[in-house]
Amino acid sequence: MPRPTDPAAASDPAEARGTAADASADDTAESRPTVRPRLGRDVVVLGVIAFFVMVGFGVVVPVLPVYAQSFGVDHVLVGAVLSAFALMRLVASPFVGRLLDLAGERVVLSVGIGIVALSSALAGLATDYPQLLLMRGLGGIGSAMFTISAMTLLLASTPPTRRARAVGFYQGGFLVGGMAGPAIGGVLSTISLTAPFFFYAATLAVAGLIGVVLLKPVPRGAAAEKAEPPTPLRDVLADVRFRAACIANFAQGWSSLGVRSALVPVLVVEVLRGPTAWTGVLFAVAAVAQTVALAPASRFVDTVGRRPAVIGSFAVAAVSLAAVPFASHVVVLGALLAVYGVATAFMGTAPAALVGDAAGARGGRPVAIFSMCSDVGAIAGPLVAGLLVDVASFPVAFGVAALLLAAASLAAVRIPREPRPALA
Repeated sequence: MPRPTDPAAASDPAEARGTAADASADDTAESRPTVRPRLGRDVVVLGVIAFFVMVGFGVVVPVLPVYAQSFGVDHVLVGAVLSAFALMRLVASPFVGRLLDLAGERVVLSVGIGIVALSSALAGLATDYPQLLLMRGLGGIGSAMFTISAMTLLLASTPPTRRARAVGFYQGGFLVGGMAGPAIGGVLSTISLTAPFFFYAATLAVAGLIGVVLLKPVPRGAAAEKAEPPTPLRDVLADVRFRAACIANFAQGWSSLGVRSALVPVLVVEVLRGPTAWTGVLFAVAAVAQTVALAPASRFVDTVGRRPAVIGSFAVAAVSLAAVPFASHVVVLGALLAVYGVATAFMGTAPAALVGDAAGARGGRPVAIFSMCSDVGAIAGPLVAGLLVDVASFPVAFGVAALLLAAASLAAVRIPREPRPALA
């Protein structure tokens, strides 16, 4: 017997709501039986922006330590240039959420990209080390504005049933840009050490222009309140989904941005006795594995659920990372990093989707807190891991990172089981 299409035909209000939803779903299925829902325009635009941002960033990162050394400073000060960017991202993040409430995501995103572009160009014109350090710190502030506003806009412009796929597409822009950037940077560095900085400024200018022209304005004020009232921050902080996402992002920042990036190059040279070129190949293998896995991982998160994605991926990442220092050959190490890369495809999408689920469409401050968790892990991870290598061993350093990943997997067990989404 066919369902009534009029909610009033149902005697119970709850049944009426369910009947209407079922009828709508049936109508949609009949009219578009083979068409999958597409990502919104803002998601595509943000993915393109991410590509241009990461191409420029990938151009600058390989040459930055050499450029800093050209000012005659020691290795500690070279490291300070690298840390200044991440440190200022962390310092600025608490204020970005308030800026989003005042000015809106599109404005903050464009201004943030503009700040990074200007700081990059001025870094290329630096005449001494303090100027370079100052410009890198300024760039970190702009980066916090861009990344938090972009993720807030991404989550706000996507329904929950496609949220992970939107995050996956956005991260795909970063990954593809990140793989292309170093190759371009190698060519530009043969021209001069400053050329990559001006190239970075140019790609950022393109990204900012795309954002200003193509991103839709987000309703503010009374219109936004009527469309969807903001979830109080205290409620978001009390939500087990948000807490699990923050623990996961901290563990990922510590292990991926910190320990893996900091220790694998040293492990290759000191333990495997291989050339430094192996590191680039190994990281490229991991990046390709992550890129290939992004689409199926994102669909898994949206259709099967955030909870199993977090539990499984962080457990796999913990095992693979713990095994890294015991790799006896570069091929084994490459295989382990590839497995870790596949896991990070889930680790990057599921926690972000959880934040969107907990915070709703107007989650600027929750997204800022979520981002800060990764920054803290990325800053502390290399320092603690380096200390553990000095006083203990590589297995201990990687083991601590693996324990944090395992803790994130266990924290996700408390996330309520989600009903299977109606729209896959």
